[in-house]
Amino acid sequence: MFTSVLALVSAALTTGLALGAGAPVHASGGGGPKGDDVRRAVFVGNNWDGTADILAPGSFKRLGRINVIPDKDARMQEIASSPDRLGYFLAIRELIGEGHDQFVDDMYSSNDGTLLVVSRPSFADVVAISLETKEIVWRFPVSGYRSDHMALAPNGRRVVVSASTGNVVHVLRVRDGKEVGQFPSGGSPHESLFIDGGRRILHASIGMVYSPLDRPEMDPTKQERVLQIVDARSLEVLRRYNLRAALDERGMDDLSTAVRPLTLSPDEKTFYFQVSFFHGFIALDRASGTITRVKRLPNLVKEMHREEYLLDSAHHGIAMNPRGSKICVAGTMSDYATVVDARTFKRGKLLKGGLKPYWVTPSWNGRSCYISWSGSDTVSKISYRTGRITQTVPVGYHPQRVRNGFVAKRLVRGL
Repeated sequence: MFTSVLALVSAALTTGLALGAGAPVHASGGGGPKGDDVRRAVFVGNNWDGTADILAPGSFKRLGRINVIPDKDARMQEIASSPDRLGYFLAIRELIGEGHDQFVDDMYSSNDGTLLVVSRPSFADVVAISLETKEIVWRFPVSGYRSDHMALAPNGRRVVVSASTGNVVHVLRVRDGKEVGQFPSGGSPHESLFIDGGRRILHASIGMVYSPLDRPEMDPTKQERVLQIVDARSLEVLRRYNLRAALDERGMDDLSTAVRPLTLSPDEKTFYFQVSFFHGFIALDRASGTITRVKRLPNLVKEMHREEYLLDSAHHGIAMNPRGSKICVAGTMSDYATVVDARTFKRGKLLKGGLKPYWVTPSWNGRSCYISWSGSDTVSKISYRTGRITQTVPVGYHPQRVRNGFVAKRLVRGL
């Protein structure tokens, strides 16, 4: 099955109300209001069951759960009637979803707390769902056959979404889903972060992570991978970093250039990021484009072949606290989390809180980081100060993205 689906992709390429971002925008999402009309919430996307849990940031109590695929029957009928879309739908299930459909990759609430904007990979779209009626307000089909990571502008007016097979990033207006522009990327556009107060976007693509050609000598076959800065208004690519040259200069010519999750120093002069197959993370100077530091973290799966890594991710999840003193890391394949001192690069205790940690987000107040354990269907809160897990709660099936956001108080009904 794997071989046949891969061939198909290669050919195509040639319940109740589930519902409050003071941390840096690039860390967790869109800043936003702090008025009396909204309350803060933590949104958790449960990818395989197509729901989003909404938690109270302090108590971690669940405020509710939203169905993000209320139109599933209609979408499935469309897919079944289109041979190329059906082929990609099945390929996403087998090669990226580990045998499961991907119904929520990323999500952000609107700053007024009335909408939840969700990217749905298997449906190749972005939808906005009313947190009051739980119905779809608008829908935007992305270029190609799969939607992926998103980023919300600090003012909450625009959201960008990566179109994995379209090799572009769409920029949408939050209130109505209208496309206001797009910018080019490399193979499999992935992570985007608004930086410089929302004036620019830091963006990375990851290439063909579902390819089985994972040995270092086969790296050139994994498509073009880019790390670039884009003007958020004109959508012009201002700079592309030559990460291959930067890695080679450090004697790391066997490392992939596929940048996974990113985080930034508070002054945004240093990028910290993970790359495919690497157990640890890299610090890159924004101005010079040179690698300044490398942190290697324990590899607890040395006997595992690279082809067995989940979408090439040795580690997938990193977030610096707003003070710039600690970095929270998800050791995905090794099933641990840890907190690293940003000055000494000394790591803390390896935290075994669950299976397959797959995302890290700082809490809105910067005291904790939230981490999703996708293999255990739980989310934990980790103290940046102590490097310890302080709370773990169950969520839905296969949680991935965790975002800070808002919900209108009138919709929470006393909670």
